[in-house]
Amino acid sequence: MPTQNPVNVAPAEGKLGVLIPGIGAVSTTFIAGVEAVKRGLGQPVGSLTQMATIRLGKRTDGRSPYIKDFVPLAGLNDLVFGGWDIYPDTAYEAAANAKVLEAGLLEKIKEPLQRIKPMPAVFEQDYVRRIHGPNVKTTGSKMDKAEALMADIAGFRKANDCSRLVMIWCGSTEVFHRPTEVHQSLSKFEEGLRRSDPEIAPSQIYAYAALKSGVPFANGAPNLTHDFPALLDLSRDRGVPVCGKDFKTGQTFMKTLLAPGFKARMLGVHGWFSTNILGNRDGEVLEDPGSFKSKEETKLSVLEQILQPHLYPNLYKDLYHAVRINYYPPRGDAKEGWDNIDIFGWLGYPMQIKIDFLCRDSILAAPLVLDLILFMDLAQRTGLKGIQEWLSFYFKAPMTAPGLYPEHDIFIQLMKLKNTLRWMRGEDLITHLGLEYYD
Repeated sequence: MPTQNPVNVAPAEGKLGVLIPGIGAVSTTFIAGVEAVKRGLGQPVGSLTQMATIRLGKRTDGRSPYIKDFVPLAGLNDLVFGGWDIYPDTAYEAAANAKVLEAGLLEKIKEPLQRIKPMPAVFEQDYVRRIHGPNVKTTGSKMDKAEALMADIAGFRKANDCSRLVMIWCGSTEVFHRPTEVHQSLSKFEEGLRRSDPEIAPSQIYAYAALKSGVPFANGAPNLTHDFPALLDLSRDRGVPVCGKDFKTGQTFMKTLLAPGFKARMLGVHGWFSTNILGNRDGEVLEDPGSFKSKEETKLSVLEQILQPHLYPNLYKDLYHAVRINYYPPRGDAKEGWDNIDIFGWLGYPMQIKIDFLCRDSILAAPLVLDLILFMDLAQRTGLKGIQEWLSFYFKAPMTAPGLYPEHDIFIQLMKLKNTLRWMRGEDLITHLGLEYYD
């Protein structure tokens, strides 16, 4: 039984609106999957909120409830979907074009998907160069567009009778850029919006509109979206949780599984070469060097943080790490990630590991979207604000408080996530030392 006082968590009453910039392969696979699960047409495989348990107390206590029964999460029947896209296709049409899910399944859930029609998007060709669409907001300054998004948010809330909202970015990867002066304070950022500063990206306008509307925001792409002082201050001042960035799905997921094992056994790594072929819209966007640079930054950061070469120079100081992504249309959403890993062991003797992961990006991403929506709503009802580092489990480049390095080890990330849930409900945190040896 709980030995601490549980945190006061507001109940998950009413409808939870899910607003998504980018009604493409990932978001339609997620929405279609939720509708399929609701109708008993499939299982939410990959979702912690739906399928995972959480151990409470000592191992001998035998207390391992499902997470969805342990913390008060919104139910799948309470979710309402909407969003924006540069293409006017309904969610059904977008899902059919993406060709992730079988046509037979889509036909069974056609009606709810057809009802989802994307609102005109905020879009700039300079930030996503290889795709073009007509369904965009074209008039006014960037502040005018932010206010138009806020009107969209308010209209969606009212039209769907939502008690709460969450926004999650599932749009294309924007070109790489770093924070400038306009990102350093909210007043500078808002002035930049009024004068349409070119350094303010579309994804940043969405994040600003969400935070000003009191809506939690999660970033599923590697963009510079809300991880800078102006919007982080806004999230704290408005009491709104944020998290990101870049969904951890295929190749990087494998790295965060393997690299902790190498370090745990003190095995050295000389080199890690990674290449991908991908044929969906994401692959097309990443053909542009600017967008690929954004993705490369998040992919390359993982090994540096996990292996800590500054602490283990004999094992990892000279590690050569390369990442490549190639657009290959015949593959569609069925990405292939290939890794060659050169490791060494006792007395420096070399060994190799080769991985060929024929994965499906949107299938891996969809359960992450579901979990993030439900956990971000839970965070807001718990009164949490600012960066939700306990959700690092889901991201390639987890956001952290200033001055802290991100934790990439997926097993440590999972422990932090579950311990946060235990804390919410007044349960002892699992440290093993106290519970196992002294209780």
